[in-house]
Amino acid sequence: MSKAYLRFTILMVAMGMLPSCLPIQAKSNSVADKREAILNMRNDTLAQLYRDHPTARADIRHSAGYAVFSDVGVNLILLSAGGGSGVAHDNRSDRNIYMKMISGGLGFGLGVKDFRGVFVFHTAKAFRQFVDSGWEATAQADVAAKSDKKGGAVASAITVAPDVDLYQITENGLALQATIQGTKYYRDDELNGK
Repeated sequence: MSKAYLRFTILMVAMGMLPSCLPIQAKSNSVADKREAILNMRNDTLAQLYRDHPTARADIRHSAGYAVFSDVGVNLILLSAGGGSGVAHDNRSDRNIYMKMISGGLGFGLGVKDFRGVFVFHTAKAFRQFVDSGWEATAQADVAAKSDKKGGAVASAITVAPDVDLYQITENGLALQATIQGTKYYRDDELNGK
């Protein structure tokens, strides 16, 4: 059996596992139910972030916009694959843009990882580029958190691009390192009515 065939087979198995473990479950396949499920995930994620790191609320409130994603990754032997969905919110227009994400890469291990990500866009240009052109984290994007002490609390955000910070939440709370390489974010045409 060739190495290329083995890699292809493992990737297909990993991708086949994704739909059964995606964390956002809508009541039905209707657009309205899918949107509602994503907005509920966003609200739950922001509530957890604000509870664990209260200073994040002001960071998001004063930003040009933010995006919240739920992602499930599957790591099978040497290949990893992930997928998820989310919503970007333009603070200036108070408009939601529904989005998808997909990731893939090489990495040794076996397991499933569920995490939530909250992107904070400090400029309108960074926000527009994310939602209009999509965004791809292709370079090594494992970065460590910066800490900002304000009023006795520590808020940790990870700078992933110019004018873009990321809070990554796992089962154990806020992650102090984010792994987002090989991830593409793009508009969900079905949920945006296109």
